[in-house]
Amino acid sequence: MSNIVVVVHGGGASNISKERKERVRQGILRAATAGYNILKQGGSAVDAVEGAVTVLEDDPEFNAGCGSVLNENGEVEMDASIMNGKDLSAGAVSAVRCIANPIKLARLVMDKTPHCFLTDQGAAKFAAANGIPTIPEQQLVTERSKKHLEKEKLEKDAQKADYQKNLGTVGAVAVDCQGNVAYATSTGGIVNKMLGRVGDTPCIGSGGYADNNIGAVSTTGHGESILKVNLARLALFHVEQGKSLEEAADASLGHMKSKVKGVGGIIMVNKAGEWAVKWTSTSMPWAAAKDGKLRSGIDGGDTSIIDLS
Repeated sequence: MSNIVVVVHGGGASNISKERKERVRQGILRAATAGYNILKQGGSAVDAVEGAVTVLEDDPEFNAGCGSVLNENGEVEMDASIMNGKDLSAGAVSAVRCIANPIKLARLVMDKTPHCFLTDQGAAKFAAANGIPTIPEQQLVTERSKKHLEKEKLEKDAQKADYQKNLGTVGAVAVDCQGNVAYATSTGGIVNKMLGRVGDTPCIGSGGYADNNIGAVSTTGHGESILKVNLARLALFHVEQGKSLEEAADASLGHMKSKVKGVGGIIMVNKAGEWAVKWTSTSMPWAAAKDGKLRSGIDGGDTSIIDLS
């Protein structure tokens, strides 16, 4: 069991206000602990990342599930994906509405269909057929999201592309006791996005990737930038070339910054139980559970350690 590890992120961020920081930290710790407990009980990496991301989707502090940002019409459209490194099976959904946990729907796409990716109405029909309840959209909308949209619409008239602003995603990567790796990523997208806009999160290879022979990655950041460089697969390519996880994360984030001026963050694991967290955004809430210790941070130099035993 010594190699089991789960790492979670709560999205790249430009800056997190002092009053929110503690709530964000607690949310990320809850998610990592939930995933780690699944692994300790002999659960799979896929179960662990799904469990961790579900906790973050249910937490209104994060841009996924409840707390998702609003599109130009003031509505919530969510994207999510999940992948099993054992056999490369994957499931993804995009532009889904009125369900609490898009990551659970992505898991069902992976487990119960011959497809990898369902969108919008087809995803909704599939959710209903599999007993996933619909909830009123207002249950996903927070006051903070409403204010965020108002502010963005006012600023949009000034039209400056601020890649730092729209970085919220949640994600998890894990290694289980069998040495299998997995990732899960979920988001509400970017505030004031066009109707039907889909970012990197549900796209296998951009929002995440998992292959037992290399490792697992979940990304966060400016979705269009991540898509252009296939950030998750790019990071694993660097691992295949012999780089350490930290070097690979740095190299791929550096490439995205120099090539398309995009910032973001990466969490990675490999089957040996090594892990890395890196970001080029101002901050990225993260937590990693391994060997009975729970490490976490939000900004550069603020790592804290909690004993789980």
